[in-house]
This record gives sequence, C-alpha cells and structure tokens, in this order.
Amino acid sequence: MPEAPELDAAAAFLRERGTGRAVTGVEVGDINVLKTPTPVADLVGRRLEQVRRRGKFLQLDFEGLWLVVHLARAGWLSWAEPAPAKPVRMGRGPVSLRVRLEPDAALVLTEAGTRKSAAAYLTPDPDGLPQVAGLGPEAGELDRDRLAAVLAGTTSRVKTVLTDQGVLAGMGNGWSDEVLHRARLSPFATANRLAPEAVTALHQAIAATYAAAAEAMDGVAPDKLKATKKSLYRVHARTGLPCPVCGTDIAEVAFAEKSLQYCPTCQTGGRRLNDRRMDRLLK
Repeated sequence: MPEAPELDAAAAFLRERGTGRAVTGVEVGDINVLKTPTPVADLVGRRLEQVRRRGKFLQLDFEGLWLVVHLARAGWLSWAEPAPAKPVRMGRGPVSLRVRLEPDAALVLTEAGTRKSAAAYLTPDPDGLPQVAGLGPEAGELDRDRLAAVLAGTTSRVKTVLTDQGVLAGMGNGWSDEVLHRARLSPFATANRLAPEAVTALHQAIAATYAAAAEAMDGVAPDKLKATKKSLYRVHARTGLPCPVCGTDIAEVAFAEKSLQYCPTCQTGGRRLNDRRMDRLLK
C-alpha cells in the first residue's frame, strides 16, 4: 500500500506537471472506485490548482471540487503524456479511473488483482470526508514530546501504533518495519512501556527514514515510485536476506494477509517473535 513518502513524491510530481491544466475528460473503468454521488463529468473544464496529501489520501483541487484518492493495497497512479488514445472500457483491464488534462496528458489510477479496494471521492470539503476526518496526526510531523504523549496513551504494540491511521496517519506496514529497524525496536514492544531513550530513537528513526525516502524519490514519476520504494527497504519484504547492519537473516511474522519483517539481532536481542502474538495487530 502506498504510504506517506511515496504519496508526497507523487503529489510533488503532479503539482509540477499538472497545476494549471484543465480537465478535458474523465473515464471510469471500475464504477466501484467512485464513492460519492457527484458526477465525474463535473470535473471537466476545471483546472488543477493544488495537490496535497493527508494520511494515505491524495487530495487534488480542481477549482473547489476536490478529487480525493485512496490507493488501498494494490492501487497506483501513473502520469501519461501523451495520453493514451484508446478510451477506457468499463470492467476491462486494470484502469479504474483516468482523468484527461489539456493539452494531451492523463492521470491514471490503476488497481491490480481481482479485489478492488481503491477509492475516489468528489467533494468540496476534502478534510470533511469521514475517512479523512478520522485520521490521527501525521506520523512524520510530530515532535518528540507529542510522539511520547501518543505512545504513553496506549498499551498497543508499537507496530500497531505506527500503522493505526486513527492514531498516526501516513505510515503503513512497509515503512513501519523500516522505522523500527532503524530505531532498533521490537515491533512487539508495548508503546507505553518504551523507555525515554527508545522514544527518542523512534522519533529520530521516523525523521531519518522519511528524509531518506524523500531524497530518493524526488522527481521520480508516480509509476516508478514503487520500484524506488522497494530499493530503499533494508528489512521489509527481505525475509531470509542478511540484515545490512549485522548480517543476521531477516525474520518474518505472518498475520492475516500481511507480514512484518525484522532483524532478531538488531531489534529483539536474538529472540524470534511468535506469530500468535499478532492477533491484535494491524487490521
């Protein structure tokens, strides 16, 4: 699932390429992607004025009518210039939504697989959407004391805190693995039991991880961001490969349809984590 660093990079790219361009057409490939009753045709003729991110949502302002997009687990954005000549066919192929912009460009939302969960909303009030209004503060914007207060208020695992969008917004499974590895913390550590120095390490790890991602993703086209993201991973999705810090094989805990990765030496004192303790983790 796209997370804050790559969505910030996508927003910056779209601001640079798309600001000031008017919508010339909107094509829907999956009717289920549309979550609000406002007709997509209402976008036509409106110019893109700003692009921003809130949590894992991209918010695009077309002269007061906002297109808010959540890419879910398998969705992604691409920028096409020139735009494809062939129109999108409903129910055929991976394209869920294509927004054509003058003179000959398109913003394309695709979603892989058969389980479609991506969402697009049209609204005059992007922060008023219940899905957005319920988000916690941005994980990458908290100072150390505010992060400490968040952690002190919950008995959840630290992995859960980092990925619960109602507590901290923007971070998901991938970057939370990276942050915890950089901070040398177990994903199973109880949030309100973290020592002050561990809280400091976590805060510094969030800042350093986001900064490194921002630098690597600067100017990268949206459809290339997934590959860039994967190239930055040191533990996530690297089960069985050596930890770049200590050389220990990266371990995994599987739960539901997801998994987390960690280094037993760097993060858990050599102990391997038990899958059965994951029942309270990410939804």
